[in-house]
Amino acid sequence: MGSASRPANRRGTAPERRTVVTGIGVVAPNGIGADVFWKSTQEGISVLDRVTREGCEQLPLRVGGEVRDFEPGAMVEDRFLVQTDRFTHFGMAAADLALADARLGRADYEKFPFGVGVVTASGSGGGEFGQRELQQLWGRGSRFVGPYQSIAWFYAASTGQISIRGGFKGPCGVVCSDEAGGLDAIAHAAGAVVRGTDAVVVGSAEAPLAPYSVVCQLGYDDLSRADDPARAYRPFTADACGFAPAEGGAMLVVEEENAALARGVRPRARIAGHAATFTGPGRWADSREGLARAIRGALEAAGCAPEEIDVVFADAVGTPEADRAEALAIADALGGHGTRVPVTAPKTGIGRAYCGGPVLDAAAAVMAMEHGLVPPTPNVFDVCHDLDVVTGKARRMPLRTALVLSRGLMGSNAALVLRSGAPE
Repeated sequence: MGSASRPANRRGTAPERRTVVTGIGVVAPNGIGADVFWKSTQEGISVLDRVTREGCEQLPLRVGGEVRDFEPGAMVEDRFLVQTDRFTHFGMAAADLALADARLGRADYEKFPFGVGVVTASGSGGGEFGQRELQQLWGRGSRFVGPYQSIAWFYAASTGQISIRGGFKGPCGVVCSDEAGGLDAIAHAAGAVVRGTDAVVVGSAEAPLAPYSVVCQLGYDDLSRADDPARAYRPFTADACGFAPAEGGAMLVVEEENAALARGVRPRARIAGHAATFTGPGRWADSREGLARAIRGALEAAGCAPEEIDVVFADAVGTPEADRAEALAIADALGGHGTRVPVTAPKTGIGRAYCGGPVLDAAAAVMAMEHGLVPPTPNVFDVCHDLDVVTGKARRMPLRTALVLSRGLMGSNAALVLRSGAPE
């Protein structure tokens, strides 16, 4: 790793800096680790099931995506576990996996710790930790509330703990937003690299299935109350009845392309363009224009024509109004290509992990381009919109450019264009 200074070219200006993805770490309901996650994703395996977390048994939410094979003590040191919530445990574990995948170790950055930053997004914070401490407060008294309550619930906890644990002293940030914040965080990290930061650990992980967190979500009209896991989350169909929530997420390592190549690391993908808009909460019809504008903005930033998009990873809220708005937005932004380009929503097999969801989609998009394979949309077969939704089994085809979409329940819209990391 080098310093943040940029060498000048013959004209005295800094050479172009391109941001690439070199590492992927995943903690998801369908697998821990990028390879396990991808295997399940490409096979279209659905792991949605009845929510079994303690205290949720009698709540109206029946189906969700739980991370059931995660042992925090095996991946995070005890001294961090006691002061952090489950969402931060996921984030720290995923960050370790991403750094290992990028082969970015302390020997690479310990001489230049100010060259590595951390950016995470969070929509819910540490609800499980907060609930436990509130129970202590009301059940036993204030003397039994631990000091870490002041930080563990906070949206910034994952960024802080990942940077402290890794010794990263570069630019750090937190995107406090709804779902689309996952893509906004990636864009924030890419911007930091373009401005001179060597590498950024970026992503999001959420843990919204504790009782307190679930109760907070029950006010969402778009939350599925279905009992059958196979029918709880079926976007773009006549049976669409909302989304099933999920815990987990992903972290990426993004860095400057030439720096990665100098380390002998092959870029897995290039972050080509991003744009975001806001259209307000509870107005899915308005999201048509907002999402279309975000798509056009991301294409313009990437220097990408609509017909160059090889696959779309859809937001897929799962309600008729929201799905219709997204289908129309894709058509508005991509023109005739919008009805022909393959569209997929792997999240229907694991649930919607709020800010962690679009980062999981970005990870899947990177691996889809690497394998030349569009993963299917689990539990979806009878599509009722003018979209080429990939269902049943994966579709093998060359993939050079992917478009990842995300919208938030509070009205944010974002689009991210990723290019293949293969040599041009």
